Amino acid sequence: MKEVILSLFSGLFVGFLFALLRLPIPAPPALAGLAGIVGIYLGFKIFQMLFQ
Repeated sequence: MKEVILSLFSGLFVGFLFALLRLPIPAPPALAGLAGIVGIYLGFKIFQMLFQ
């Protein structure tokens, strides 16, 4: 749970910093980005299950 909270605060800080510096957000559109993250995680887990 500690990792989740640290990740959330890190993301909030980076998002705030990018907005402060008026830079474009370093992320794909919301749904596509979320689908990509889920896909990466599932691919990693499937690899672990197959080659353990």
